[in-house]
Amino acid sequence: MGEFTLRPVDPDADAALLHRWVTHPKAAFWLMQDADVAGVAQEYRRIAEHPHHEAYLGHWRGRPAFLAERYDPARVELVGLYDAHAGDVGMHFLCAPADAPAHGFTLAVITTVMAWLFADPSTRRVVVEPDVRNTAVHALNAAVGFDVVGTVPKPEKDALLSICTRARFHATTGLGAGVPSTDGVSA
Repeated sequence: MGEFTLRPVDPDADAALLHRWVTHPKAAFWLMQDADVAGVAQEYRRIAEHPHHEAYLGHWRGRPAFLAERYDPARVELVGLYDAHAGDVGMHFLCAPADAPAHGFTLAVITTVMAWLFADPSTRRVVVEPDVRNTAVHALNAAVGFDVVGTVPKPEKDALLSICTRARFHATTGLGAGVPSTDGVSA
């Protein structure tokens, strides 16, 4: 699909763009439907200041196209809710709403994000906790090698805890260890 790049989110400069994405009806599972631009900026400043959570703006063909978050699931999102292992990395991703969706784009985004996470040799498993009702993301997760662990009750949702090992990701996607480097961040 072409080159994808990632750069850290600039909470203030990117707030208006991210607001359009996170409040779009297709982003209902992002749980920010009622946020205003200031609230989005505040949330991404909170993430930028957090020692165990990071947000990145993904570009495709030189234009902003998706959002990716990397976090330590033992310290963010899943604290005390699962059997954490050394090398676990949590992940969220959100594709921008598109007037003319490109076939295969969302799968390419999640594959890119997973390859970026596994490019870090300390990452052993990627852990996700999407809403149990988000069947579209469950199918994407399965397509890149996630195995369902089970349902985890969280304050804001019932989550479908799923885990993907490096070996499972490589076997499922057919991607080897080589991952292109972009804008100082692997993608």
